[in-house]
Amino acid sequence: MDDAPFPRLAVRALILHRDRLLLVNAWPAAKSDLMCAPGGGVQRGQSLPDTLIREVFEETGLAITVGAPCLVNEFHDPGGTFHQVDVYFRCTLSGAATLDPDWQDVDAIVTDRRWVSRAEMGGIRVKPDSVAAVAWEDTGAITYDPLEPLVR
Repeated sequence: MDDAPFPRLAVRALILHRDRLLLVNAWPAAKSDLMCAPGGGVQRGQSLPDTLIREVFEETGLAITVGAPCLVNEFHDPGGTFHQVDVYFRCTLSGAATLDPDWQDVDAIVTDRRWVSRAEMGGIRVKPDSVAAVAWEDTGAITYDPLEPLVR
């Protein structure tokens, strides 16, 4: 999608369970160690919450309930044409929190899925930079991150 003439729209889930945030590595063949909240691209004709429910299940095998939006983050590749706008929603589990170690996402992109404490986030690469503050509600209102360079 690097040659798209307009930004790609995606949705992401901030899911806290027992004071841990669910993160995934969605780089095929683990070509990057960068972790992010689960989610993905919006398809024409599918609502943002329905997209998020589908994407989280595809990537993690978990069922969720979608709450309010809490973050809008833009990122881009300064050397290319890729530009994506992510809308983050606060979500809760509507089923078990156990991540099945044998789960395979439908696109075989996710190489790691884990529940991470806020302290553990300091030892891993996570994007966007504001995700911990927003997930643990350090900010009181919806947050907007202006254009952030894509890090690979």
